[in-house]
Amino acid sequence: MIRGILLAAGYGRRFDTAGQRDKLLEPLSDGRPVLWHSATALCAALPGSLAVVRPGSPERVRWLVEAGCEVLESTEAEQGMGSALAHAVGASPSASGWVVALADMPWLPPAMIRAVADGIDAPERIVAPVCDGRRGHPVGFGSAWGTRLATLTGDAGARELLRDSSIRLIATEERGVLRDVDTPADLAR
Repeated sequence: MIRGILLAAGYGRRFDTAGQRDKLLEPLSDGRPVLWHSATALCAALPGSLAVVRPGSPERVRWLVEAGCEVLESTEAEQGMGSALAHAVGASPSASGWVVALADMPWLPPAMIRAVADGIDAPERIVAPVCDGRRGHPVGFGSAWGTRLATLTGDAGARELLRDSSIRLIATEERGVLRDVDTPADLAR
């Protein structure tokens, strides 16, 4: 079974350098927060997806559970995206692969998440969407990548693994694969 992983442990310092506003809890037009939309899309495509948060994030946990995620609280996630991803992969060793999504990408369509998951047709496969010549999210990894993903540390995520690997790219015109929330202006676009 392919497992969805939502990385929802970040601090969002670019969004609010003072640390007063949590970008993942900022509401979109329907009043629900950014991370709820991201989690709902992931769980629609891959039910029972995992979401990784830092300890002491009860509001994030509440919205993630409402969206259908199994929530993993990880002290390692405080070190960054790579550590959070390693924790989730380590918690799902029997998966046949993982589709990794970011909690600050609420416009990612479930159909694209499903297409990435369906593209994992071999243990060594890596799959990602491409839009306007740019690789987007989510990124899917076959089970052969489990050991390497589970040993990631720090904030680089899987970037180093992707740099030297062959990636099956799925062409799309869906800009949600590129669109994230880094600043308050991104919410208004």
